Amino acid sequence: MARVLVLCALASLLWGGTAQADGVSSGADVQVAQTLGTRDLTIVLRRMDIAPGPLHVDVVTHTGSAPGTLKLRASTAGKTFSETTVQLNGRPGAHPALLKVDQPGPWELGLDDGTDSASIPFLVPARIIPPWEKATFGGFVGAGVFLVIGLVVAMRVRRPLLALIPAGGMVAALAVAVTGAMLSASTPAPPAPGAALDPTIDNVQDPYANAQMSTVDFSRPPVNLAVRSPNARSGSLSEVRLAFADGSTGRAVDDLLVHDNALVHLVVISPTGRLWHLHPVRVGPGDYRVKFTPPEAGTYAVAAEVARRGGGVQLVRATMAVAAGTDSPAEPVPSGAGRKVVDGNPVDVEVKPGAPTTITARFGKADLQPWLGMLGHLIVVGPITGDNRVGADAAAAPTWAHVHSMIPQSPGMPGKPDETVAAYGPDVPFTYTFAAPGKYRIWLQAERDYTVLTVPMQIEVPPGGAPQ
Repeated sequence: MARVLVLCALASLLWGGTAQADGVSSGADVQVAQTLGTRDLTIVLRRMDIAPGPLHVDVVTHTGSAPGTLKLRASTAGKTFSETTVQLNGRPGAHPALLKVDQPGPWELGLDDGTDSASIPFLVPARIIPPWEKATFGGFVGAGVFLVIGLVVAMRVRRPLLALIPAGGMVAALAVAVTGAMLSASTPAPPAPGAALDPTIDNVQDPYANAQMSTVDFSRPPVNLAVRSPNARSGSLSEVRLAFADGSTGRAVDDLLVHDNALVHLVVISPTGRLWHLHPVRVGPGDYRVKFTPPEAGTYAVAAEVARRGGGVQLVRATMAVAAGTDSPAEPVPSGAGRKVVDGNPVDVEVKPGAPTTITARFGKADLQPWLGMLGHLIVVGPITGDNRVGADAAAAPTWAHVHSMIPQSPGMPGKPDETVAAYGPDVPFTYTFAAPGKYRIWLQAERDYTVLTVPMQIEVPPGGAPQ
């Protein structure tokens, strides 16, 4: 019996040393889309177990990304700890890099291509042992110690009844250990810094010190969005500056979370209905920037989807004026269901009557890649009133929707696959219920060969029914 209890204590020592890592980036890769200058990149921070240690980063480029040198740096508290460079050869795909971090807590990954720069906040997890695991571990160790004391007393002291004292201590220690083990399955985990709490070195290392803070009603005011692009002209590369401010204090918002693989999802719609799905880069607190070439003059509709720490997902809208320059004619947008050809790939868009409505795009072969963690994206805007001023109509449209087609579950594949996996499709289904009759613009998006395919359509929702 003594040997059995000693073995149990040693086993608990080994098991208790395997601590749970706590933090946003613990247990899974973090993927962040970035529109850095004229490059569309996906930055993949590979799962990290503990600090100090290596930080593996993959820079995924897309079709049309120019060659060049990208400088990466890992910094904390405003100080750079490690840096490296990645040579982008102009071919789409993953480009690996290796950085180092030395402590848990909030960090920033800096990107710089010599012209444009960005910073991505991320967390390095700490190794945390929950109290119930400590109770289980301490109980078994205490039981082993009391067992040894009891055996020594029983064999060397002439009064055997004294051995009952350490025996009682052993029983109490075992009770504590068993209780801790039983409660571990039902006791909630501590609040994770970065999801509900502002991440600091202290609460990453000791999240229980902030247990008194409520995570049930930890909401924050909505953000306000100001869009500036004073030199935007059609036909020229233009920079759009987004300023996010707290709706209560007016201070710059610097607590945006990575959601659906981006800090900010920016949708821009031109006057004739052309769409950009961009991901602005963070250059400072509340300061995000993105570059694109507007093809025509007029009013552009702008919508930013963000997730604020403790505040949930929010959609904020604005408009942007583009001065006349060199306009390019827009392609006609097909109405209703039918077949289109995008970059040589046949695409069938089928709208089935009924509510909710199923819209299925068929992209040729089963070689689609995940984009922003999803199989496909559907942008819905409407109802709109005219065909020639979609941007202005979209800015005032009551419905803005961002619908996802989820990646099918694959047995044996942990977490979400990244863009290096091309094994999905060809059907990309979406389900959406149109709340009001009228004319809608929709854009279906999927990725193949590191190229995002965008299929624009216009559909009519009749009164009391689904699209025909």
